[in-house]
Amino acid sequence: MKQHRLQQQISFIIEIDKMKDILRRTNLINDKRKENDAEHSWHIAIMAALLFEYADAEVDILKVIKMLLIHDLVEIYAGDTYAYDEEGYKYKAKREASAAKRIYSLLPENQALELRSLWEEFEEHKGPESRFAAALDVLQPLLLNYETEGISWKHHSVQSSMVRERTRLIKDGSSSLWEFATNLIEDAVKRGYLAE
Repeated sequence: MKQHRLQQQISFIIEIDKMKDILRRTNLINDKRKENDAEHSWHIAIMAALLFEYADAEVDILKVIKMLLIHDLVEIYAGDTYAYDEEGYKYKAKREASAAKRIYSLLPENQALELRSLWEEFEEHKGPESRFAAALDVLQPLLLNYETEGISWKHHSVQSSMVRERTRLIKDGSSSLWEFATNLIEDAVKRGYLAE
C-alpha cells in the first residue's frame, strides 16, 4: 500500500515539472525571456511569506502558500490564459476544471481531495486565504510589468483601464497592497509604461 502511494506521489511530482514549460506573457525583470508558471508560483509563494502582514483578515499562511504553489497546475493541460484575453476567458473555467480533474487524480485520494479543494477555493475567492492569494497573483505581474517599463503591456496594447479592472481583486485581499498597486499604475501611466 505504501509503495503504491509513494508511486502516485512521485508520478505527480514528475508530471508537474511540465509547469516549467508553460510560458506566461509577462517578461522577467531582466527582460531576457518570458516568465514560466513555475517561476510565477514560486515568486508569489515567497511574496505571501513576506507580505502576509498586509492581509486584511487573519490568514493561515501555510494554506495561502499551498494555494499559490498549486493554483496554476491546471495550466499544464489547460494552457495559460492571458489576463487580457477576452476570447480565451470564455472557455477558461471549463478547460481548467477538466485539467484539475486530470492532474489531481494522479495523487493518492486524500491529497487529491485536499489540493483540488484548495484550487477550487482559490478560484472562487471565498475565504480570506483565497482573497489574499488572488491579490498576490494579480500584484506580481503588475510588479514585473512596471519593472520592465511596460514591455508586455505595450506589446499587447493593454490600457490602464484594463489593468485597473484586473487589479481590483487586490482590494478584496489587502487594502494596503491595493493602495500600493493603484499608485504603481498611476506612476506607470505618468512614465509612459502604460497607455491611458
